[in-house]
Amino acid sequence: MPANVQTDQPKMTMQIKQTSRGAIAYCVAAAQAITTEWFDVGFWQQQAAVTGSSKGRYTTWFVKPAIEASQNQAQVDSDSEWVLRHYYRGGLIEKLSKDKYLFTGLHQTRAMAELTLLTQLFNEGFAVPRPIAANVVRSGLHYRADIIIERVAGAQDLVAKLGTEIMTDQQWRQLGTCIAKFHQRGVYHADLNAKNILITDDEFYLIDFDRGEIRAPNAKWQAANLERLLRSFNKEKGKLPSLAFTASNWQELLKGYSKP
Repeated sequence: MPANVQTDQPKMTMQIKQTSRGAIAYCVAAAQAITTEWFDVGFWQQQAAVTGSSKGRYTTWFVKPAIEASQNQAQVDSDSEWVLRHYYRGGLIEKLSKDKYLFTGLHQTRAMAELTLLTQLFNEGFAVPRPIAANVVRSGLHYRADIIIERVAGAQDLVAKLGTEIMTDQQWRQLGTCIAKFHQRGVYHADLNAKNILITDDEFYLIDFDRGEIRAPNAKWQAANLERLLRSFNKEKGKLPSLAFTASNWQELLKGYSKP
């Protein structure tokens, strides 16, 4: 079993409660009192609980929830931070609708599907962030959505890491082995890129499983996943020539991938 969760901890389960305009799912006891306000950064700003942000096309927020009840400590550490992310559209359709999606059922929404997948992977011990909650707000035939996950303590994405220091051959092989374990399980990551891989002192994590799924293992989609990652490294290298990534690094990753 991949190392990520303590085997003596109870399995996480999703609980769903209806709201006036949709539904919220939550996975930890600390979120039992959750409301739609929790998915608005303004709610956390009023409590001086926003600890930072990550800016890409849109902003992802880091917040520090107040956790008091002792029963919550088994699933959420008191020092943990949460990551709040709103779902935005990409590509050409973004010009027509920035963040609205067609509603075809609650469990088919982007947020619920991602939270469900994360819960399954986390329970199976894969190196993914701890899922916290998801929010779906309906408006006619459409919906908007948000997700909250636990921030991986002490982690940085690979672009940030390689922008300042190198990874050893062993670490590159370790990364390849990590990806191979996901692929052998049939985990398809729809956007496997250097920014969606985190590194801590001793482990790699995959993040952002929007549009991800469990599918039958197949060499074709697995190879396409790796090719996407390679294009990502090369793209980042084009932006920052000093990025610590070489063809030799990639070969070490493939060695680890082929011998998980």
